[in-house]
Amino acid sequence: SKRATAKTDHPLWGKTSVPLPSFLEDAQIQPIHSASGETQAEAQHRPAQVLHPWQLEGWWLAPPEVLPLLLALPLGQFALAPADLIGSDLRFWGHMARWGLNLLARGKYLPTLELTSERLSAGWRPLLDSAADQERLRNFTQAMPLICRSYLSPSQPAPTLSCSTSFTAPQDLILSFLTVQIDHQVRQVTQTQPLNGLNTLGQELPLQAWLQALTLPQNTLDASPAAAARLQEALTTWTIPLQSLAADPAAQFRLRLVLQPPESLERPWQLHYHLQSIAVPDWQPSALFIWQHPGAELRHRGAILESPQETLLAGLGRAARLYTPIRESLRQPQPTHCELDSIQAYQFIKAVAWQLQDNGVEVELPPGLATTTDDNQSRLGLKVQAEVPATQQRQRLGLKSLLNFKWELSLAGQTLSAAEFEQLISQGSPLVEINGQWVELKPQEVKAAQRFLEGQKTATPLSVEDALRISTGDTQLIDKLPVVSFEASGALQKLIDTLTTGHQSLEEIADPPGFKGKLRPYQARGVSWLAFLEQWGLGACLADDMGLGKTIQLIAFLLHLQAQGWLAAPVLLVCPTSVL
Repeated sequence: SKRATAKTDHPLWGKTSVPLPSFLEDAQIQPIHSASGETQAEAQHRPAQVLHPWQLEGWWLAPPEVLPLLLALPLGQFALAPADLIGSDLRFWGHMARWGLNLLARGKYLPTLELTSERLSAGWRPLLDSAADQERLRNFTQAMPLICRSYLSPSQPAPTLSCSTSFTAPQDLILSFLTVQIDHQVRQVTQTQPLNGLNTLGQELPLQAWLQALTLPQNTLDASPAAAARLQEALTTWTIPLQSLAADPAAQFRLRLVLQPPESLERPWQLHYHLQSIAVPDWQPSALFIWQHPGAELRHRGAILESPQETLLAGLGRAARLYTPIRESLRQPQPTHCELDSIQAYQFIKAVAWQLQDNGVEVELPPGLATTTDDNQSRLGLKVQAEVPATQQRQRLGLKSLLNFKWELSLAGQTLSAAEFEQLISQGSPLVEINGQWVELKPQEVKAAQRFLEGQKTATPLSVEDALRISTGDTQLIDKLPVVSFEASGALQKLIDTLTTGHQSLEEIADPPGFKGKLRPYQARGVSWLAFLEQWGLGACLADDMGLGKTIQLIAFLLHLQAQGWLAAPVLLVCPTSVL
């Protein structure tokens, strides 16, 4: 290695004293083995755990080297290496590094200004305002291995052989890691970009010095205490709506929007406003309830909602920046909801809901519209039933053999006639109700269904190959319409089950006429498998180990075909001379 030229305050390999998770047993302090991967919750059965100094050997890494290392590590297990080759702590910080990159890609970070008695510094920190990031933070906090907590906060005294110290809170360590990573990576980008227009900034606040400190490796700036305090106040006012929700779990509330469908086609959709407790998620006071119960606070099962009306309006103000109908409803003295037509409701579902969720707003959609993936059961598509024609049941079939099939239009699991389909699309809405469930009518699927219905006099044939592709997920379209349900029966179902589930129900083939020998059980299964695939015109590969009789199985297979009258021409068999 040529890393000896790297600048470092430490040798590349060395010894040092590291505070490690430890416990007292039989009047002796013992380390908790890092390979166990224990979390704090899993180690509760042990006596009181503390951080105690132990001497370790290892490589010293400069901070810029750590992130590439963590990102290069696999998060799963090595297939050909011991499970403990990569420790649980490295795996955990690998997850954190990837989360940090995800936050950067989504623009989830904010500039900061920190005032201490010694200095004034600028930096960047993560913004964890979405429900998904909050849930991720809680999960990672609970899953952090004890070995990851071998770090001390600046206020903690270093442990000594005679005096141990307590652990730093997992959430504090996670937020510290993300802050350092994001600050480092944002600076790497911004320090190469020129800051234009700094001369136009006012002189009342030290904005120029602060912006430069946000982009340069040196993060400190000079400013008078009064000017720094004014800048800090302005920055706090600016970021209050976006502050992290990790401060006080009992005081956490976020805006919740509930989309209600109309009771009839003539009435509008309604987007109702609620607040939701993060500590007690099923407590979701509506805006109407909040306006009807004015007061300094509301309480429910330990959760405290302070300044309910102000909290509601603050959440609505943030959401209004992303969705105009909410902003328009704020003209009312006590807003409780906004009304949407069907097109606005569709746009909200497709383009706005995810943006609100990514900005810390909970969104509840009607059940049939809540899925974020293409759920076949709720889509407009075809139900297909297929079987081998009765006239071909005893004939040899191939991939190109045609099947008898029956199709029906389906939406949300409900079969539709052509007339019922026309009645639905005549409503002129992308959102329709069927059997009490609201579902989406995608324009491209509506057009495909119309073309399909118009062209049924020359319907597309369905072959065995088509059926296999549909059942295995390789093809999910017929004439550009999704197949939402596929049912096979008889010999076709047997073929699909054998090929897709591995539940082989093969007809066992005994030693065929003319075969001089006795097939072993596994060889008989191999011949049966070859015969089954040949029946459907499918190729095969026998992957038995060398010496187990692949050539013998092929000879038996050819004799079987000859006995059935299916061998119409000579066969060339290429094999090693050792079997002759």
